[in-house]
Amino acid sequence: MLTVEQIIACGLEKTEALKIAQTVNRLLSTQASTACWYELSRYILTPQHPFALHQLLYETVYADFDRATSGPPPAWFPTDEDISEANITRLMTELSIKTYPELHAWSVDNRDMFWQMMIDTLGIKTIATNTEAQKDATGTATYLAKLNIVDSCFSAPHDATAIIAQRENDGNLVTLTYGELERLTNRVTNGLVDLGLKQGDAVAVDMPMNAESVAIYLGIVKAGCVVVGIADSFAPDEIATRLRIGKAKAIFTQDYINRTGKRLPLYDKVIAANAPKAIVFSAACRLNLATEKSCEGSDTVAQVQREGDITWNDFLSDTETFTAIPCDPDAHTNILFSSGTTGEPKAIPWTHTTPIKCAADAYLHHDIHPGNVLAWYTNLGWMMGPWLIYASLINKATIALYDGVPTGREFGVFVQNAKVTMLGVVPTLVRAWKNTDCLQGLDWHAIRAFSSTGECSNPDEMLYLMSLAGYRPVIEYCGGTEIGGGYVTGTRVQPAAPSMFTTPALGLNFSLFDENGEPTRNGEVFISPPSLGLSTTLLNADHNEVYFDGTPGPNLRRHGDAIEQLGNGFDTEPWLEGVKYRVLGRVDDTMNLSGIKVSSAEIEEILNAVSEIQETAAVTVSPKDGGPSQLVIYAVLTASEPDPTKQEIHDALQAELSQHLNPLFRIRDVVIVDALPRTASNKVMRRLLRDRL
Repeated sequence: MLTVEQIIACGLEKTEALKIAQTVNRLLSTQASTACWYELSRYILTPQHPFALHQLLYETVYADFDRATSGPPPAWFPTDEDISEANITRLMTELSIKTYPELHAWSVDNRDMFWQMMIDTLGIKTIATNTEAQKDATGTATYLAKLNIVDSCFSAPHDATAIIAQRENDGNLVTLTYGELERLTNRVTNGLVDLGLKQGDAVAVDMPMNAESVAIYLGIVKAGCVVVGIADSFAPDEIATRLRIGKAKAIFTQDYINRTGKRLPLYDKVIAANAPKAIVFSAACRLNLATEKSCEGSDTVAQVQREGDITWNDFLSDTETFTAIPCDPDAHTNILFSSGTTGEPKAIPWTHTTPIKCAADAYLHHDIHPGNVLAWYTNLGWMMGPWLIYASLINKATIALYDGVPTGREFGVFVQNAKVTMLGVVPTLVRAWKNTDCLQGLDWHAIRAFSSTGECSNPDEMLYLMSLAGYRPVIEYCGGTEIGGGYVTGTRVQPAAPSMFTTPALGLNFSLFDENGEPTRNGEVFISPPSLGLSTTLLNADHNEVYFDGTPGPNLRRHGDAIEQLGNGFDTEPWLEGVKYRVLGRVDDTMNLSGIKVSSAEIEEILNAVSEIQETAAVTVSPKDGGPSQLVIYAVLTASEPDPTKQEIHDALQAELSQHLNPLFRIRDVVIVDALPRTASNKVMRRLLRDRL
């Protein structure tokens, strides 16, 4: 039973504490735990209550829940209205399928039919259509012939809102309609043609995620060219590597980035990377360029520092119409980078069909409807940047973009004022909000769902996130650049337990195998193709060797994640049944830091250049309570007099990592050792180092 004193300790006054204690104890004595929590989360708890109270009631209600076999208990349940209005339910009705498990099984057994239905449902526009189904490079049969996927991004009414944007320290929301965004996209495309760029040419984008970069991205693809995505946090060395691999002939960038009152140079890094011709946008430009030819005033125009580079104003064409270049479905649209176990990042091409996977996952698993508002703090150098564009626009929804630091209250106010309905996060961001309690008192009632990806999440932090909007589900979403979306996720028609997944993505399936190649409930993920979205080639590695060689069975594709399959534990209607999955991290030497995938080899190559270092091994450790991986460096020092201190080594390694790889990567600890453990073939045994931690 719950006592009044326990509730008062959470920060409530005695009168309210007494009422809540009486309500909780009455429910506990008359209802099952899931029914009890349903009542409390919907009718008693509010975002204004201290999170300590939410946590106390959740733990009290579920005191007898078997977490060992079923993981965390459910914190959100769909209502009858949620289920009846869901896109998944619409698909089930069309197919006369009665349960969700049957739907997933059907989508796997009838993949070609499933993907053709999604192409039709999403309204994917083709320039020509085959009368007979053709296998694309992924092995999926569709009736697609020539198309340009950008055409499918402008099916919403021209006066519907395409983008809501806000800049840091500027409370004004700026909106672009679909018509305005399409005109700006066309002006970009015409500008590329004026520069002499041709179909198939690669053009890099190294900019923050703002309205202009969205138009730039779409304009490049509409011209039949290929986007080379580069995160704006990367150091010059990493920019140069991606430009070289992607064979970029030009690059869009910004003069600097405003963050917490500081001007962080971006164009300077592009120059240091010896980039090709740069088109430079000014961070000071605040006008709606969809309806203006250029920013007014010299202080809103970027200053070009190299011969041959041009300003955004000089680049942008006045012509607002353009007919999209017809392309084969397998033609490249985007080069994105994902780390492997070598020092060079894998270059993964997206095609004109990859966005169909993005949009289908959003339509089905995130339940996106026309007019919804999607926010995901991301970047075009990470797959979630293009994913956000396609998931929103193909589904006739609105992209909400915040150009600033998302860890503070101002971002939360933006989410409130933009009336965001689906908010995507990385767990590190949620941890920052929870630790500072900076979002207290905000009105996030418009949110229908959260989504979390990029890192392993922590149940307490995901419960906190759900509480911010009066309990909305967190759709855990795990996949990869080479998938074009997710392979394991959740839905809005199944209960949501904090940090848990409930289903393989529709149209996909996977199996788990142990180190001996035997099926298991806790092991490495192997995906069963085909599916739209799955990569078929790498620019700088052998695709078959990376994903298929040495797999434990035919038609199994290596992914590299470790997953534990748990029991159901939902205590709900059978038709909602969902197996719980917990993602445990990577099984190879690739890690996720701040939502960015990076290999141990990439980090070690940078750190081994420090003068005091003989060699290093980079590993990650998961906190005991779950959550984002933390970086630990094992270091073997060179002989020197006097020996540097551990703090001096830590500072030197952190400085090198920030300058030459990514300033977002933080070293939690440095362990100084005499030697690194190695196999007989001289490979560093990083798994042994992880076990030591």
